[in-house]
Amino acid sequence: MTMNGDPCLLSATELRGLIAEKRISPVDIISAVLARAEALQPELNCFITLCGDEAMAQARVAERKIMAGEPLGLLHGIPVTVKDIVNTKGVKTTFGAVPYKDNVPTEDAVAVARLRSEGAILIGKTTTPEFGSKCLTDSPLFGRTRNAWDACRSSGGSSGGAAVAVASGIAPLAIATDGGGSTRIPAACNGVVGLKQSNGVIPHSQALDVFGNQTYVTPTTRTVADTALMMQAMVGDDACDPWSIGVPVPDFIGTAAPRGDLRGQRILYCLTPPGRPVSAEVAASFKASLDRLAGLGAELEEFSGDGFDIEPIWRAINHTVWRTRFAKLAAEHKDELSEAFLKQLALATEVSGVDYQEAMFARTALFRRVQSLLARGHFLAMPTLTRTALPIKQDLFGTIEIDGAHFDSVRPHWFPWTMPFNMTGHPAVSLPSGFGRDGLPIGLQLVGRFRADAELLRVSALFEASSDLLSRWPA
Repeated sequence: MTMNGDPCLLSATELRGLIAEKRISPVDIISAVLARAEALQPELNCFITLCGDEAMAQARVAERKIMAGEPLGLLHGIPVTVKDIVNTKGVKTTFGAVPYKDNVPTEDAVAVARLRSEGAILIGKTTTPEFGSKCLTDSPLFGRTRNAWDACRSSGGSSGGAAVAVASGIAPLAIATDGGGSTRIPAACNGVVGLKQSNGVIPHSQALDVFGNQTYVTPTTRTVADTALMMQAMVGDDACDPWSIGVPVPDFIGTAAPRGDLRGQRILYCLTPPGRPVSAEVAASFKASLDRLAGLGAELEEFSGDGFDIEPIWRAINHTVWRTRFAKLAAEHKDELSEAFLKQLALATEVSGVDYQEAMFARTALFRRVQSLLARGHFLAMPTLTRTALPIKQDLFGTIEIDGAHFDSVRPHWFPWTMPFNMTGHPAVSLPSGFGRDGLPIGLQLVGRFRADAELLRVSALFEASSDLLSRWPA
């Protein structure tokens, strides 16, 4: 079972075909990705834990099953990483926090269990800021995770390690999470595909408030086809998540193939909510992306960004949840937690019960606003971020620089467009759309109708196929 070339530079979809044809062994694949992980980890710092011995043992079992002609799962022998906020049975899950540095779960999260049941092999746990609490991936536990394209830039966050591992060719598939953009932000920063699926499509077995939940366990990959492959393995209802019950499972792999064109599809677009800045190069890249969509046959119509500047609403809900979960931990382990994490918990003390409920009312109004837009059009389009990746030492509570101007808050000025769709539940994907003058990736966000995730991936696949961005790798 041999193949010429580097398996680290192949997609999971390509590896799947080669494995089925017995042209490459899972042992060779896992050996290659582990070697790449060990070589790049000192520079990128995208792993908290590597599972080398366990992964090689599983690869040998996977090889024996192939040679014995046994039935193979959808992801048989394919390497995957899991963000260290998602539970993995028997493998440390630290939540990026010093107080949990020795935490070992006794069961897998549902999404992890489903990938394993389809034959995927876990090679390691990727970095996250404490409890996935910010858009930058650093923590007192492990330090900083660096951008795959430029070590002087941030990886984004909170799924920074997941995106960097995929972008740098360490593993083609990664489980991430997204509570306000935590999959899409690092995907845009590192030039990969980051999907936040519709609410309930992938069950969330670790959410404490499943009814008010706005966090998602998500796929991160380098290609749209690989995202569809992960979705096919991860979706389906589970008793742990009421929003997943009764959700149909489409043919993601077939639907997401780049067939046909976008004739008959109307895409509503907006560059930025009123009053929020965007860099000139992101604006230019966005216009070029719209031209590509129009070239595929889509009808374009601009929509107003009024009513989408919702960071205060998102924060009132999100930080209240964090304070409820972590106030006791912070009191007992204050010296082990970062200043940024503690500051965010402190902000929640200013939110009353009435404030929280008013934010929930506003969340419903936002959902209805998005629904009205998607009654007029099939998809929405906007830049994922307002500028390329931030400096590696960026402070969450510091200013953000965009085209020489400085703004006083990172969240609403860098990713105003990611938070809304966590709250509404609509599927939103960040796709590589170009590069800035600094050589760093720029992302396009597309948003689909509620539970129309497969159709969103089809449009994404056509957009991906309309350029040659996949031919570029970080140096």
